[in-house]
Amino acid sequence: MRRTLLSMAAALAAFLTAGHAAAQEKTLTVYTYESFVSEWGPGPKVAEAFEKQCACKVNYVGVADGVELLSRLKLEGEATKADIVLGLDTNLISEAKATGLFAPHGLDISGIKVPGGFSDDVFVPYDYGHFAVIYDTQTIKTPPASLKELVEGDPSQKIVIEDPRTSTPGLGLLLWVKSVYGDQAGAAWAKLKDRVLTVTPGWSEAYGLFTKGEAPMVLSYTTSPAYHMVAESTDRYQAAAFSEGHYIQIEVAGMIKTAQDPALAKQFMAFVVEPQFQAIIPTTNWMMPVGVLDTPLPDAFGKLVQPAKTFLMPSEEVAANRKAWIDEWLAAMSMN
Repeated sequence: MRRTLLSMAAALAAFLTAGHAAAQEKTLTVYTYESFVSEWGPGPKVAEAFEKQCACKVNYVGVADGVELLSRLKLEGEATKADIVLGLDTNLISEAKATGLFAPHGLDISGIKVPGGFSDDVFVPYDYGHFAVIYDTQTIKTPPASLKELVEGDPSQKIVIEDPRTSTPGLGLLLWVKSVYGDQAGAAWAKLKDRVLTVTPGWSEAYGLFTKGEAPMVLSYTTSPAYHMVAESTDRYQAAAFSEGHYIQIEVAGMIKTAQDPALAKQFMAFVVEPQFQAIIPTTNWMMPVGVLDTPLPDAFGKLVQPAKTFLMPSEEVAANRKAWIDEWLAAMSMN
């Protein structure tokens, strides 16, 4: 009996010790987009690096794209399980702030560098890239040299684009067309429609169709060719330089005011602009870093298209007009 009691006491002590250790492990829940958390994206390396700093566990929740991130937050409201939201962009931050879900980060981000500059008390930028039409040089010998040439070009040379209702690249193209065409954007979309092979929910689906040869062009980023040059040792896929300029995407992270551990969330917010995080971004997310790197960029990044002009609408203007501009797009593209 004594031996049994001692065994039971030892088992109970071990159980309590294990339970205490489990209770002490902190978890940071990060809502982001699916390509970020894929095995080839930055998510796994970011989690590994941050977990070494924080003695915590990073839990990712992935959705298709950045616009869907905002939609999910609106749906969940204050019941959201997110501590960090990573993957919105500057086009969406006004709407995101309007949810009342985000807390000020309280960080000094004066050292970050993006074209045109960026400063915000709620959102911290972690990378940027200019939208571009990526084309297959084996199929297209003379790519469009302007948005006008894309809109009015040969309808037999198709492009895959993303849906502005669910995708930040799709929204970026919408704003790019609006920036160049203004009140004539609807007419421009009506012309471009004949060149559109299909509209996908997000970037991953669109780029996958492109690399499978389903279409010779896709909406992506000026940085996309770097992936093929670095990872595949090919310069087959290139970005078309548009004479009017290119619309920029600045991706941001924000922390939720109901975060389970606000100190841990703030620690992650600071981490996204640290050299260790920034060094992961270029060759996993294939975007430009906003901060100092531990190592220099691969030579391929020096061969990329450098836009002569950068377009970026104020987030407040996007928030005020996004629905109307999407309705204009839907009407022109004859979609439901």
